[in-house]
Amino acid sequence: MDENVNANVAVENTGAFLGSLKRNNKQIREDRAQAIFEDAELKYKRKIEDIEMSLKNMKRDQDNMLDLSPTDAQSLKLASDFNSDQFISKDIELGVKIRNAEIMLEIARKRYSYLFGGI
Repeated sequence: MDENVNANVAVENTGAFLGSLKRNNKQIREDRAQAIFEDAELKYKRKIEDIEMSLKNMKRDQDNMLDLSPTDAQSLKLASDFNSDQFISKDIELGVKIRNAEIMLEIARKRYSYLFGGI
């Protein structure tokens, strides 16, 4: 802490450039480590949020597949227009994607907690 205060005083008295040149190796490493940490933490949080959003969208898509009203709430899809093979394939495909996203999210949350100390 005292080193940072001394560095700030040096910057105020001599200018930022000279103060930067006078910083020691430990101060430089700490600044770089902090910048790397902040960047990685922020990007990791965003990745987790992206996975969460993707998971919500896939679940909504799967739920929306159950809506067989083609135009409005009063009309229903005709049995002859319904392709059961396509429905089954899409439902299973979404189920697998949802499961994979849940696994990825679980792993990402555990790794985030390990790497950055909680979520």
